[in-house]
Amino acid sequence: MRRDELESEWLRLTRENLPRVAASHGWPVRHDHCFARILLDNACGGRWYDHVAGRPAYRHAPPDMLNRAIALGERCLADPALLPALNARSLRWRGKGGG
Repeated sequence: MRRDELESEWLRLTRENLPRVAASHGWPVRHDHCFARILLDNACGGRWYDHVAGRPAYRHAPPDMLNRAIALGERCLADPALLPALNARSLRWRGKGGG
């Protein structure tokens, strides 16, 4: 997939697809930047800003990291129980408990 297609898929996932189903799944987050945090943190195994130089992160993340993040988001759509666990892990990495 070309870089522009990868970024378009990322934006569609985090700005449209995930927020659209958040309430119906009872997810603890609703906003695009929260989904981006969760997916990128889990794709790189820690706080994304420790691994990505530059903002916005999706423009500066290596393609393999962005692919992993997108795959995680797609898995969350298929298995809604996954998102809260990924969110909790992301929050723990950030020192915010996360349940």
